[in-house]
Amino acid sequence: MSEPARTPISAASAVPQPERLVALAGNPNVGKTTVFNRLTRLRQKVGNYPGVTVERKTGSMVGPDGMPITVIDVPGTYSLNPRSLDEEVAYRVLIGAIEGSRRPDLVVCLIDASNLERNLYLASQVLDLGKPTIVALNMVDAAEGAGIEIDAQKLSEELGVPVIPMVASRGEGLEELQAAICGPLPIPARRKWKLDLAVEESTHALAHRLERDLPGLSPQQRFSDALRALTQKGAAFFEVHHSPAFWSEVREAQAALDRAGVSSEQAEISGRYAWITPLTGRVVERTSLPTTALTDRIDAVLTHRVAGPLFFFLILALIFQSVFAWAGPFMDAIDGATASLGDQVGASLPQGPIRSLLIDGIIAGVGAVIIFLPQILILFFFLGLLEDTGYMARAAFIMDRIMKRVGLSGRSVVPLLSGFACAIPGVMAARTIENQRDRLVTIMVTPLMTCSARLPVYALLIGAFIPAGTLFGFLGTQGLTLLALYVLGVSFAVLAAWALKRFVIKGEQSVFVMELPPYRLPRLRDVLWRMLERSKLFLTRAGTIIFAVAIVLWFLATYPQVGSKPEIEERRAELSALLSGTSGGEPSEELQARLAELDDEQASYALSQSAMGRLGRFIEPAIAPLGYDWKIGVALIASLAAREVAVSALGTIYSMGDADETSSPLVERMRAEVNPKTGRPTWTPLVAASLTVFFVIACQCLATVAVVRRETASWRWPLFMFGYMTALAWAAAFVTYQGGRLLGFA
Repeated sequence: MSEPARTPISAASAVPQPERLVALAGNPNVGKTTVFNRLTRLRQKVGNYPGVTVERKTGSMVGPDGMPITVIDVPGTYSLNPRSLDEEVAYRVLIGAIEGSRRPDLVVCLIDASNLERNLYLASQVLDLGKPTIVALNMVDAAEGAGIEIDAQKLSEELGVPVIPMVASRGEGLEELQAAICGPLPIPARRKWKLDLAVEESTHALAHRLERDLPGLSPQQRFSDALRALTQKGAAFFEVHHSPAFWSEVREAQAALDRAGVSSEQAEISGRYAWITPLTGRVVERTSLPTTALTDRIDAVLTHRVAGPLFFFLILALIFQSVFAWAGPFMDAIDGATASLGDQVGASLPQGPIRSLLIDGIIAGVGAVIIFLPQILILFFFLGLLEDTGYMARAAFIMDRIMKRVGLSGRSVVPLLSGFACAIPGVMAARTIENQRDRLVTIMVTPLMTCSARLPVYALLIGAFIPAGTLFGFLGTQGLTLLALYVLGVSFAVLAAWALKRFVIKGEQSVFVMELPPYRLPRLRDVLWRMLERSKLFLTRAGTIIFAVAIVLWFLATYPQVGSKPEIEERRAELSALLSGTSGGEPSEELQARLAELDDEQASYALSQSAMGRLGRFIEPAIAPLGYDWKIGVALIASLAAREVAVSALGTIYSMGDADETSSPLVERMRAEVNPKTGRPTWTPLVAASLTVFFVIACQCLATVAVVRRETASWRWPLFMFGYMTALAWAAAFVTYQGGRLLGFA
C-alpha cells in the first residue's frame, strides 16, 4: 500500500488537451464520495440532472500533461437494472444517455474489499458496457481486519482491467488511482460469464435487432441493452429508448422463455454469480478462521427488539440535552454581540426611518435567528457522528419495524431520516423508492419530520417557558421537551402514513432489503466539514431569505404611518399638566413609568394600524381559538418563507412595539407582552405549547411545496399536502389550547 498522496496533480504543460470525462460508480457506502472529494480537491459543482431532481456532482482535476479531467460522482446503485429514479440516472450517465452530457471516457468502479462478492455484481455489469474501466478496491484495511486478504493482481487478471487497492479515508492508493486516471485508457474487458443457453440465444437475437436500429452502439452495449430489456419485466424506464418493434420482439422472447419454463428475470443473476462466486474463491485468502464479527456482536444489542429502541431513545436524549447544555454560553455571546451592534448603530445614527430599519428590522430580525446557530451546529455534529459510525443505518433498521406496521416499505426510512435535516432533501430522497404508492405517501409525510428550520422556533419557546430544571437529577427538562417534540413529529408522520395508505393512496406493501454497513471510527475532519457546510447553508438562509423578509416586515410594520391615538394624547396631556405642577428637578419615578407606558402603548397602536397589523387582525378570528393574537398570526404568515423566519418576525414585531428597549432580549419582550383587551399576558406556557404543536405539524415552508410539485409533476399533491397538514395543525393546536384551559392550565 502506498503512502497517502501529499501534493495535488499539477499542470506541467500549457498545451491544450482534449477533456477526459471520468465517472465514479459503485454501491452505496463504498467510499465513493471520499474518493471524489480527494480527487477533485473540492473543486466541485452541484446541481441537478436535466429534467429530474437527482443531484449531479461534478469536479475537476488536471493531468500532469495539462489534460483537463472532469469527474462525475454517479448516484450509488447496487445494479444497472434500474427500479428507481436514482438507479435509472446512474445507468443513463454510464451509457451517455443524459441530456447535455456525453458518454464517459473512463469508468472508475469502486468496490468494498470486505464484501467483494456482492460488489463484483455491479462491477461485472459496468464491465459489460464495453468502456475502459478501472476497479478501485477500497477499504482493504477493513477486509484485513476481518481476516480477508485479496490478491489484487490476480483479481485484475480475472476481470481483465486494472485493480488498484485503496484505503480512501487515509488517502492510501490515491496517487496510483490518479496516475491510472491520467494515463492511457485501459482496453475494455470482454464478457466472461455465461447465461442459460436459451436466454443467451434470445439476447443475441435482440442485440442483432438493436444493431439494425442503433448501429452506433458497440457490440457490448447492444448485448447489455438487450439483456436488460429481456430480464426486466415491468420496468418502464427503457420503453422510450428503443423502437416499438424492438419491444414487441422483447415480449415475444419473454413469452417463449416462459413457455419453456425458463425464468428470464433470474437468468442474469444466476449467470453472473455462477462466475463471480468461484472467482472470489480464487482471489480471496482467509488469514484467520471466520468468527462472529465485532459488528455482529454489537448489532445483537443495538438492533435488539427491546434494547435497540431503548438505546436509540437514550442517544437522542443525550443529543438534545447537549443542544441546550452546551450551546448556552455561545448563544449568550451572540445575543450580547447583537445587542452591542444595535447600540453602536443607534448611537451613530439620528432618529429616523434608516435607524429604525437597521436596528428594529435587520439587526433584530436576523439576530433573533442567528442566536440559535450554536444549537444547530451541535445537532449536526452529533448527526454526522451517527452517520459516519454506521449507527444511522441501525436507526433506520429499528424504525423499519414501525414502517411495516403502517404499510410502508423500509425504503421510506431513509427519506424520513433525511427530513430531520431538511424536508427538501428528504422529499428528493424518496426517488429511491421503487413502489410509486410508497414513494407518494413518503413524500406526503416527510415534512412532518422535525427539520432543523423548526429548531429556532422550538428553542425560543422552550427557553422562554420551560424552566431549566432536571428530572432524576441529570435529565434536563428543556432537553427532554425538545426530544418530546421530535417524537411527536415522528408520531404524527407515522399516523398520517397509516391514514393515507389506508384511505387515500391504497396499495400493497413492498419488500425491503437493508444492508447494515460495518461500524467505523468517524473522521473528525469530515464530520466537522459537513457540520460547517450545513451551518453555512443556515447562515446563507439568514443572510438572504431572512434578511429580505426582515426588511419587508419592517416596511409592513412601519407603514402606513398614523398619528397619535386621541385617548393616549389626552392622558399624555394630563401627565404633562402634572409635570408642570411639580417642583424643579426630575419627574418622579412613577411619572416616568407612566410616560414610558404611554410611549409603548402608542408604539403598539402604530404597529396595529400598519399594513402588518391589519393583515394580522384580518386572520386573527381564525387563530384566536388557538390562543394567538394578531402578532403571532403575522409570524405564522412570515414563516411560510422559511420556518425560522417566525422568530425573525417576532423579533421585528416586538422591537417595533417596544419604544425604548429595542435591544432587550426577545424572550423578555415576549414574557412582558400584555393583551390590551384582557390585561393579561399574551404569552403563557399554554399559548407556547399550542404554537409549538402547530409548528410540529404545519407545512410552513413554500420551498418544500415547490419541490413536491416538481417531484410529483402535479399541483394536486402539494396542495393536498399543504391543506391536510394545515388543517391537522390547527386541530391539534386547538385541542392543546382549549383542552388546557378546560383542565385549568390557562
